[in-house]
Amino acid sequence: MFQSKHEQRDAQLPAARDRIKAAIEKDLAEDPSILALFYGGSVGKGNSDRYSDIDLRIIVADDMFDMYREKMKQRANRWGNVLFYEEMPLAYYCTFHYDSFVKVDLFQYRLKDVLPSFWLRHIEIFYDATGMLEDVVQKSKELVFDPSIEDVQFWRTKFFASVHELYRRVMRGELYYALSCLDTMRFLMTVGWYMEMGIQPNALGDWAKIEGARSLLTEAQQAELATWECGRDEEELMHVAEKIVQSFKQIHASLCAQVGLKEDEAWVDDIMQQVF
Repeated sequence: MFQSKHEQRDAQLPAARDRIKAAIEKDLAEDPSILALFYGGSVGKGNSDRYSDIDLRIIVADDMFDMYREKMKQRANRWGNVLFYEEMPLAYYCTFHYDSFVKVDLFQYRLKDVLPSFWLRHIEIFYDATGMLEDVVQKSKELVFDPSIEDVQFWRTKFFASVHELYRRVMRGELYYALSCLDTMRFLMTVGWYMEMGIQPNALGDWAKIEGARSLLTEAQQAELATWECGRDEEELMHVAEKIVQSFKQIHASLCAQVGLKEDEAWVDDIMQQVF
């Protein structure tokens, strides 16, 4: 097992996170242009661990919205010593990495953009001048994820495309690319399992909380996922991919029955026989 040289620092991460959180709240609650401040993610759910980031969400008054986006980085320096920033030009979110190793993901919203969503079922509200967040949370909790035919069609075609692309990259000797295709196949299997259980899947490629103690997968699913480990060996890549395909066929049959979509085993076999 990996032994970190940063154990002493890591033990202090929850306290460092609390200090940054307190600084955020003191700063933003005094700003009249901030209509609401709340937290999502593991902080919002109350199940954070040492390495949880601060998923900070704010509702900004319309007349200050663009100006606030332009000053995100300056504002973040009030909350601690920023080591570096991640940002997308013109985007209304930014990530701040502090020298304490705490990360803050800041999402900025207009009031009209805050609507009931699966991602707002569990949030921690610090400040809400709008008085609407409690209602949004309640309506979010009433939402039920029920995968549609379109969801399953999109999921399976992404899986098919990843299988075919993996083969092309193996044949070209582009093994890191092939590994990324295999990783997409693994991830799409977790999406299938989540849909079967009636759980809103993560965004494509977001592995957060899929493994480990906070995973919503069963022990058997996590154990199967672990068997799909693979290195940069062409034969191993193809062998592991074929194992995943066999599991895909099972979950595909289950989901087709669940949503009323024609499974068409012969068609699926034709697609897979292009590779295996």
